[in-house]
Amino acid sequence: MEGRGASGQGTVTCASWIRRPENAHLVVMGKSRHGDNPAVLEIFSFDPKTTSLSSSPSATYIFEEEGDPVSFAVHPSGDDIVCSTTAGGCKLFELYGKESYLKLLAKDLVPLKCVGLQICLAFSVDGSRFATGGVDGHLRIFEWPSLRIILDEPRAHKSFQDMDFSLDSEFLASTSTDGSARIWQANDGVPLTSLTRNSDERIELCRFSKDGTKPFLFCTVQKGNKATTAVWDMSTWNKIGHKRLLRKPASMMSVSLDGKYLAQGSKDGDVCVVEVKKMEVYHWSKRLHPGSSIASLEFCPSERVVLTTSAGWGAMITKLNVPVDWKEWQIYLLLLGLFVASAVAFYIFFENSDSFWNFPLGRDQPTRPKIKAILRDPQSDDQDMWEPLDL
Repeated sequence: MEGRGASGQGTVTCASWIRRPENAHLVVMGKSRHGDNPAVLEIFSFDPKTTSLSSSPSATYIFEEEGDPVSFAVHPSGDDIVCSTTAGGCKLFELYGKESYLKLLAKDLVPLKCVGLQICLAFSVDGSRFATGGVDGHLRIFEWPSLRIILDEPRAHKSFQDMDFSLDSEFLASTSTDGSARIWQANDGVPLTSLTRNSDERIELCRFSKDGTKPFLFCTVQKGNKATTAVWDMSTWNKIGHKRLLRKPASMMSVSLDGKYLAQGSKDGDVCVVEVKKMEVYHWSKRLHPGSSIASLEFCPSERVVLTTSAGWGAMITKLNVPVDWKEWQIYLLLLGLFVASAVAFYIFFENSDSFWNFPLGRDQPTRPKIKAILRDPQSDDQDMWEPLDL
């Protein structure tokens, strides 16, 4: 099921999910200036039943002199949103209230004011770290929310292309427009290693596995016209294999929060979703954004749904054709059914056998008391069941 995201003027430049309690998730969307309409940041509610966004925003912020929004990073708590802009630097938005009444409080991030265009923004999974990568190749890692600088490396890359934190928030992976990729210690900013590649290969996008059992790093690798997805082992940082999935250059890559699925968006508007355990494509959305490069691609926090954006087609919500996950209540219902079935089987066995341990009664075997006799009232005054007591 596919649908347009939201109406309104301006080109959608970026979008991201906002996790909220009770799965009442939101979507933050950035739009560029269009004619007399200013650049805006808008927040929409999401309806999982119809797999669509609300027709009008629940909260709006108008950019005046900050330029157009470029990219978002949303804190795992859902309360903080960092937005980079074309004017250079980043702005913080604190989100208050519930779906019926949302309020945005905009703040300047002093360490990231007038630092140039920031291409990549990312919060660590535990929310304690925040990293930015600039078009000038400058990498900054901060503690959050104190904004204490952990790393300030102006020559991390030629120019940033992508970045991602590992599930345990220990590592940060980053890629450059020159095809190189590096691994950093997130706690102290120490450069750990550079991923090996052939001279004719370009490492472009990177995402860590998120299922908690397979410590891998997925990267898209371009070799001439051949596009592959390669896997590096995080224990050794050695490349252990590759596979052709999207079969064309990818512009975006994402991993679901539970780590079961990996999605890739192409530069001509296709999206494929891969089951990580088998590394097989489970869903294709061909020409989802016809002729436009996928600019944003992100899994919904609780549903098998992806959010995508492009300059030509705006924002779209797409329901995935993947196997349905078991809900928690369904598992409990199954366990209850098994318990009831076991109780019925036990009762039938008891009614047709002379004891718990024996098979059903033979033709010449004496009968045994009915279950009602065994469960008779212990307060009964029937004296025949007691032996005389000699005093």
